[in-house]
Amino acid sequence: MILSALLTSVGINLGLCFLYFTLYSILRKQPGNVVVYEPRWVAEENSQHRSFFNLERLLSSPGWVARAWKLSEEELLSISGLDAVVFIRIFIFSLKVFTFAGIIGVFILLPINFVGNQLSTDSSDLINKSLDSFSISNVDNGSNWLWIHFSAVYIFTAFVCYLLYAEYDYISSKRITCFYASKPQPHQFTVLVRGIPVSLGSSVTESVESFFTEYHSSTYLSHSVVRQTGKLQRLLSDADKWYRRLVKLKAKNLPHKRSGRDGFLGLFGRKVDLLDHYEKKLQDIEDNVRMEQSSVVEKEVPAAFVSFKSRYGAAAAVHIEQGVNPTEWVTEPAPEPNDVHWPFFSASFLKRWICKIIVFIACIVLTVLFLIPVVIVQGLTNLDQLETWFPFLSSLLSITFVSEVITGYLPSLILQLFQRIVPPIMMMLSSVQGHNALSQIQKSACFKFLLFTIWNVFFANVLSGSALYQVNVFLEPKEIPLVLAEAVPSQASFFIAYVVTSGWTSTASELFRLFPLISIFMKKKFAGKDDDDFEVPSVPYHGQIPKIALFGLLGVTYFFLAPLILPFLLVYYCLGYIVFCNQLLNVYAPKFETGGTFWPIVHGSMIFSLVLMHIIAIGIFGLKELPLASIFCVPLPFLTLLFHDYCQKRFLPIFKAYPAECLVKKDHDDQNDPSMPEFLDKLVTAYRDPALKPINYSGRSDGHDSLLQHAA
Repeated sequence: MILSALLTSVGINLGLCFLYFTLYSILRKQPGNVVVYEPRWVAEENSQHRSFFNLERLLSSPGWVARAWKLSEEELLSISGLDAVVFIRIFIFSLKVFTFAGIIGVFILLPINFVGNQLSTDSSDLINKSLDSFSISNVDNGSNWLWIHFSAVYIFTAFVCYLLYAEYDYISSKRITCFYASKPQPHQFTVLVRGIPVSLGSSVTESVESFFTEYHSSTYLSHSVVRQTGKLQRLLSDADKWYRRLVKLKAKNLPHKRSGRDGFLGLFGRKVDLLDHYEKKLQDIEDNVRMEQSSVVEKEVPAAFVSFKSRYGAAAAVHIEQGVNPTEWVTEPAPEPNDVHWPFFSASFLKRWICKIIVFIACIVLTVLFLIPVVIVQGLTNLDQLETWFPFLSSLLSITFVSEVITGYLPSLILQLFQRIVPPIMMMLSSVQGHNALSQIQKSACFKFLLFTIWNVFFANVLSGSALYQVNVFLEPKEIPLVLAEAVPSQASFFIAYVVTSGWTSTASELFRLFPLISIFMKKKFAGKDDDDFEVPSVPYHGQIPKIALFGLLGVTYFFLAPLILPFLLVYYCLGYIVFCNQLLNVYAPKFETGGTFWPIVHGSMIFSLVLMHIIAIGIFGLKELPLASIFCVPLPFLTLLFHDYCQKRFLPIFKAYPAECLVKKDHDDQNDPSMPEFLDKLVTAYRDPALKPINYSGRSDGHDSLLQHAA
């Protein structure tokens, strides 16, 4: 029955995937103004609009698949940067891991599981057999065949650790290579300084100038003090809003639509000429912006971007304590200028500390609330429990197809729909946590979402059965292996359906981008926005990397328990590789570059998965009455953690900061670069707050000319 429901789920998702691929193959041939499908391609290529009928536009084309498959690493690096290369290499790494696991699991472990007699001796009705018949639960207790599973755990662990080391080594060397090949970047020469002490009668600017001139006289170049620009940002937002209204009104060029009311939503107030009203409103706001810009110079924040003449000078300022008081002159590497998140610079230490506490509490509340859909999902997987809750559905649930869809497809679909709202929430929480860079916000959201996903999708579903009432077992560590060994295998069918629903369908739907399409349509229809108002999207690393890591966790833990999950995972990773190569090539554009620093998160997640597999192995061999194998598995988690510690000491420092050897060599190479003087001159203004840059919405040179009149 369980296997039949699973096959139904697979059939539904195969149909959905085929539909997504067909729609995408057709839609990607549409004219260039369909910005939601290939916004990067449209923005960069500016393809010609075709108004005539063309039969080719209605035919599906697999050409994009071949293009994505042939995309080289060098081409991807030049298009989207090292972060995109690391992102795709996560798929490649996972394919290597689970191809090896699939060979062992499907061709060795699966037949051993199936011929066992622990659960059933009837193997004739294959379709309606329980999925447990394909798991280790079907192997006879105390059977010597379990030593094959024991050996597989050791071999698989050694192979994954080898791949982890090789990948860490490759990405770290690639990071150094890209650094050597890069042109001088402002963030390489700049540090962010916080907690600047200011003496009575002096300013932050004077304090920074005096301190770094005295203690970094040979390398100090310039600085840019951060200022409070909250009010200025709001004024600029209003100016931009009125400017766009005026542009659209001029573009329509309909005199009968130029009259309206100046009150709320244009329904109240006096009648005015909208063109004159918008121009006057825009000029007034622009005057207010200029006044605020002149006054904001005095609103200094005790923080500054300090630039140096060399990379080594900037690195020395970061890693050396600057003052006797460690809470003053606190330095950290500066983000890229376009990566800076300005709002929290004006926040005090107390405000940032309070925000961190609030974010921590909000994450806990969100985790607890998410248990509600998890309980609903687990209820749907159990028809008896569902009939108890809703007795009036008994006749409907007796229909075979309905029951198979409800138990095999609907639970994972509901969980996926609830999970879609979590990444934006994590991004919002991380943005108010006090981070100063968009990349830091996204990495923080990625880590939060990863922890949330592992707990709520894996552990909450595993422990929502009989172990839900044994949560206190975590207070007794000795019982953890036995509880997990009992609970994890029983959820194999649910997680296989989850891989199919959340993995296959959502990855295929990434091509179609239905939600961005609806969002853009609604904004065009009701908010009056046009194509110029929309930005090319960036890669949602914070939403995709945790999902990839979760599927890696499922594959590792179920590798020897229920190897039937491995082919489904391989399909997901192959599909993800093709789809995201295409998206990086045609859709997404990078907004920042972290130099591949997402990889340590993936490495840590895989180490956690291995340790969890070892703990389950200790418990499962104990339950299967093979205590010697259970004892021999005890060293595995400790050896894996030792390996992880070695990798952290060997490679992680390279992801935190570039070594002096690289910095000095790069500085020496720049001495022969004739463009360096020009670069250092521009470095003085590289970190100026965008809100402080001169504006001219109305285009007035003498205070009266209108840009829109000129544009018209």
